[in-house]
Amino acid sequence: MSGAEAHHRHRDVQGGWLRPAVFGAMDGLVSNLGLISGVAGSSAASQTVVVAGMAGMAAGAFSMAAGEYTSVAAQRELVLAELAVERRELTTHPEAELAELAAVFENRGVDPELAREVAGQLSRDPEQALEIHAREELGVGPADLPSPAVAAGSSFVSFAVGAVLPVAPYLLGAQELWPAVLVSLVGLFLCGALVARITARPWWFSGTRQLALGAAAAGLTYLLGSAFGTAVG
Repeated sequence: MSGAEAHHRHRDVQGGWLRPAVFGAMDGLVSNLGLISGVAGSSAASQTVVVAGMAGMAAGAFSMAAGEYTSVAAQRELVLAELAVERRELTTHPEAELAELAAVFENRGVDPELAREVAGQLSRDPEQALEIHAREELGVGPADLPSPAVAAGSSFVSFAVGAVLPVAPYLLGAQELWPAVLVSLVGLFLCGALVARITARPWWFSGTRQLALGAAAAGLTYLLGSAFGTAVG
């Protein structure tokens, strides 16, 4: 077998930008489709459905962005605090940290003498030593920390894009719910198919599953809206 034939590539198991973008859009689609279905089920006028849909899009997008910013910022601050502890330990107790790193290699099957030699060579550069210790002990590198602003911005945009799809037919003049449902279900199928890029599922399975979940959410909220509309009407 040649080197070219033996070479293989792995998919991005962390999802990269695709995971938050697809799931943010999917969240916006499902939540806003459910919202306008409930409002439409109450026999509200199309103008009311549009107002509810746009309000749901804005509220959901801002909520997603705020929540994503807060969670990522908190995670980043925690990691930075732990990195500061590790940096201090490398400065004040270098031998102990060296022995700790050597033990990591030993536990992976490296001979003790070789493990200590490798640990010593890697520890010559303080920043490299910090990165290795951080990856071994915290599971993250100093250069890999996510940006709260980027996370918030991507969540806001992806949610808004997904949430505007159910409202788009109404904005273009539709007076009934079915065009919004049709557009939303197509969008959900496409989002589900994209999820297959970061999972081991076939694209048609992921697409159909997401379509079914979105349809169930729309159907249930429509029935609830119809029941509430009859009750208060």
